[in-house]
Amino acid sequence: MTLPPDPEGRPAEPSDAPVAAVAAVAAVAAVGTAVGSAAAQVLRRVFGYESFRSGQREIIEHVVDGGDALVLMPTGGGKSLCYQIPALVRPGTGIVVSPLIALMQDQVDALRALGARAGFLNSTQDLDERRAVEAAFLAGELDLLYLAPERLRVEATLRLLDRGSIALFAIDEAHCVAQWGHDFRPDYLMLSMLHERWPSVPRVALTATATPETHREITTRLGLADAYHHVADFDRPNIQYRIVPKKEPKAQLLHLLRTEHPGDAGIVYCLSRASVEKIAEFLAGQGIPALPYHAGLDSRVRAEHQARFLREDGIVMVATIAFGMGIDKPDVRFVAHLDLPKSVEGYYQETGRAGRDGLRSTAWLAYGLQDVVQQRRLIDASPCDAAHRRRLGTHLDAMLALCETVECRRVGLLAYFGQRGTAACGNCDTCLEPPQAWDGTVAAQKLLSTVLRLDRERHQRFGAGHIIDILLGRSTPKVTQHHHDTLTVFGVGEDLRELEWRGVVRQLLAQGLLAVQGEHGTLALTEASADVLRATRTVALRREPERVARSSARSDGDVAGQGAGQGGGRSRRAAPVELPAQAAPVFEKLRAWRGVTAKEQSVPAYVIFHDATLREIATRMPTTLTELATISGVGENKLAKYGQQLLDVLADAAEAPEPD
Repeated sequence: MTLPPDPEGRPAEPSDAPVAAVAAVAAVAAVGTAVGSAAAQVLRRVFGYESFRSGQREIIEHVVDGGDALVLMPTGGGKSLCYQIPALVRPGTGIVVSPLIALMQDQVDALRALGARAGFLNSTQDLDERRAVEAAFLAGELDLLYLAPERLRVEATLRLLDRGSIALFAIDEAHCVAQWGHDFRPDYLMLSMLHERWPSVPRVALTATATPETHREITTRLGLADAYHHVADFDRPNIQYRIVPKKEPKAQLLHLLRTEHPGDAGIVYCLSRASVEKIAEFLAGQGIPALPYHAGLDSRVRAEHQARFLREDGIVMVATIAFGMGIDKPDVRFVAHLDLPKSVEGYYQETGRAGRDGLRSTAWLAYGLQDVVQQRRLIDASPCDAAHRRRLGTHLDAMLALCETVECRRVGLLAYFGQRGTAACGNCDTCLEPPQAWDGTVAAQKLLSTVLRLDRERHQRFGAGHIIDILLGRSTPKVTQHHHDTLTVFGVGEDLRELEWRGVVRQLLAQGLLAVQGEHGTLALTEASADVLRATRTVALRREPERVARSSARSDGDVAGQGAGQGGGRSRRAAPVELPAQAAPVFEKLRAWRGVTAKEQSVPAYVIFHDATLREIATRMPTTLTELATISGVGENKLAKYGQQLLDVLADAAEAPEPD
């Protein structure tokens, strides 16, 4: 493989780089050649990594040899290398099918910064831009070409591909092909035609979220039964999962950001557009740089907000789930949910956008009774058929079970994706502050009896708040108006506080012992309720522990790992590593240089270098280009382009006087 042009499109001739840089590049190339593998050479020369992560080599070599592959690997696990390296090794252009039109420019910028020749075709380009990319493809001048699945419905696109040389097809976000997945895209269903039209071109389908059922559906719909299947460890040990009772969500979120993540980039997910606007305005009013993102905003505003989030440090994006798929920003330190996700798949994918660099991050969810009622009501009101509603209900039940578990969150999350037998992580909220389980059978009988009497004796149904008022013996205007203070259950629940009763309702809904019905979210019994009322079934409930002051989730240090640019640590339980005190000011100087450089080139800062690479540089303090070339994440192109600048920054930092 010849050295590709640089991001500005110039040929990468030796005269473009200082003589010392050329020598260092040659030394790196010699190391790669010694490995004896074209893929390993590309890994070192282009991406700057010494070794593959678990499973990558087998996938890459299989695709390089012309085989198909289906790759299930968590966000940040290094999926992109599984098609990028084969595209660089095989003759022709790798065609990447991606649903993320708004992010294609950033993906292409990142590849060009590495020295790869990349382009895209989508509706954001004018005619001249599209023609230039098409000409480059036909001339064999592209290593990778990104397309949206919708573009493959256009006959002109298919004829264009027929005329060029195709190295492989990469189907990114492959879970979009699954009818029951959380990001279903009908256009993905037609991708089975790729093999029919180009039978000799290998295909690699990739996704970060697939249950065994979704895995089977992707296999069937894309015709990948005979492909090489790789299912990675779905654990993200650098993410701390926490689910808290929702009390005052805005205040709870503000406390999280101020005490644990001041100045950090993060994402806050809300269910509705109105909530997104309110939370973004609230955070901005509290001095936190927050931007809204939802489908109701003007497309130019959305694009501007997304660009700021990717390119600036410390931006908090408040968004609906329309935001985030495919986001490559590695330094998202937290993902917060202020509303209950609809499924475990959605929750896992959204929380997985935190900590792609392998450093400590937080997945935080505030969850309350109203969330359950609202989600049940949305399912009941869904215009889809009964089978689809049942599937939606099953997804929600699994999400509620994860919220209400007294066991390790991570164990439950991994079990959902078919990864069983894992040990408790010791790092989620239920491990750090184990909740107590208590026998809630009597409390459940009291509450179910109240619902039963209202329905059977009065032919009335009410929401949770009114039921709890009756149990607590409150003579509210509504209670007295309906003469509910004359019921035998009036006041029988004074042994529990209102907050505890709301927890009982929430958990009975989660266990299928209560149901939500109608537009107003009234409570009704289920078939399973009778067993509790007849005392033939006991009910175990979760009691939240008293919360103690929590230290910063980042104070324990960062998770060490192989090339965080590949997205994570070397082992499932990587040891925390602190940035040495003497390296901290050097790291900040490097970040400042990176910020200026990224702004000059109009690209996100992580396109220049990831934080993990700068941390290693600051710690090791290389003094020559040859030493710099051994840093993880410093490939040939970046060494030639930025190497001397980095050494100058390090020299200045070394000469700076130490603070008193």
